Amino acid sequence: MLTHQQIQQYREDGYVLVRGIFTTAELNELERELDAIIERRARQKAHLDATWQGDWKKDMPKTEILHTHDVQLYSAAWARVLVHNRFTEALADAIGPNVQLHHTKAFIKPPEKGSAFPMHQDHPYFPHEKHTMAAAIIHLTEATPEMGCLCVYPGTHKLGPLPTVHERSLYLEPSRYPIQNATLLPARRGDVVIFNYLLIHGSDINRSNRPRKTVLVQFRDPTDKPTKDAHRSHAQGMMLRGVDPLLVGATADGALDSTVK
Repeated sequence: MLTHQQIQQYREDGYVLVRGIFTTAELNELERELDAIIERRARQKAHLDATWQGDWKKDMPKTEILHTHDVQLYSAAWARVLVHNRFTEALADAIGPNVQLHHTKAFIKPPEKGSAFPMHQDHPYFPHEKHTMAAAIIHLTEATPEMGCLCVYPGTHKLGPLPTVHERSLYLEPSRYPIQNATLLPARRGDVVIFNYLLIHGSDINRSNRPRKTVLVQFRDPTDKPTKDAHRSHAQGMMLRGVDPLLVGATADGALDSTVK
């Protein structure tokens, strides 16, 4: 799925943008399903706003972002995405043949008031030993700079884990890594951006008159173990492609037993 040049870009820059994974019919179904998930959860009065806290937004207008974890829990169509052949082939090309699910989450930035994300690494939320952890952002709509598209600091995954400045939102010092200085990654509908969890990334406010809709799939090599027990989620540990070489089998009580080789 990925070309040699794309694999090299992922290794050198910490990210790659991939096109042609999903058909228009697939994207139409997935967008309808995501809209329905958010609508159902809103009717159930679930807390959907995931705007980050902290001083980074003190000079910004009031915004919101609609958010939900575990999209595959609510929709069979999204469950099928997790084993979609072209999708998982791209993930495997980035990190190796064995691809294991960590979690999924959806983000909808509403028109004119969709929240920004300060520049950050994903590492502090779920640190791992080998740093194979990565994310794939599936774009269900176009994402332009005006819509608050993803932006990154290329190559910063090579810096390793960096100190954060907020006890809960865990973002980086804004004066050192301002959103305005980051590289913009505008995307077309259907594009998938794959990036390492150490890459510094974020996004600006959606100031357009259109919603920006994305779903993120966080994944890892199954031999890459967490350094702390954090961020458990539905179906975590499910193999999306390949095998788990550490999984021995069922124990006497039916539980699964893993052994580090």
